[in-house]
Amino acid sequence: MRLGGVDDAGRGPIIGPLVIAGVCVDEGAMSSLQELGVRDSKTLSPSQREFLSREIRRLALKVCIAKVEPDEIDKYVGRTSMGKLNALEAKVMARIVEELGADVVYIDSPDINPDRYKRRILSFMSHTSKVKLVVENHADARYVIVAAASIIAKVERDRVIEQLKATYGDFGSGYPSDPRTVDFLTRWYEEHGDFPPIVRRSWATLDRIRRMVDMKKTRRLL
Repeated sequence: MRLGGVDDAGRGPIIGPLVIAGVCVDEGAMSSLQELGVRDSKTLSPSQREFLSREIRRLALKVCIAKVEPDEIDKYVGRTSMGKLNALEAKVMARIVEELGADVVYIDSPDINPDRYKRRILSFMSHTSKVKLVVENHADARYVIVAAASIIAKVERDRVIEQLKATYGDFGSGYPSDPRTVDFLTRWYEEHGDFPPIVRRSWATLDRIRRMVDMKKTRRLL
């Protein structure tokens, strides 16, 4: 039996893409993943993730990666009719599930209602598909195959973030809660009058930065 896992990385940041990864292995390889220490990527150091990513690829029958850029994210987050971010993720995950070719695929649900999210994924899939879906919250902590997908997704997103930093400079973690990220975006807006193309414009943090900078300019004119 072929088992698959799907998970994401970078759902919350204001900078960079959302990365969704899928991993398919033969059932017999599951013990090898466990022996390697594959677990939720959030509990691993960068060097551990890099090592495990290589080992996962070696054991996998197939690895699929999708990068969703900020402008595509904004289309969904900014328009209620499109179903917000969960709908976008379900659409991308459905494509990955079909590409993996697994018999059973375990998926980490970003929706607090996993059954609803499962229905969303199925709505984007071919009606002839016979793959069984197991969709749960915190699946990356429960199933080693989902943890494997989380590692692949995290390593890929980290690689993209380093490339962006080489172009735009150090912007911290890219999360709106990071003072370094907010400082980077504030300085960029002050210098350019706009934000760089790597940001998710539908995130409320940008509105706050814009108002703050514009208010400072107004005060200087008074």
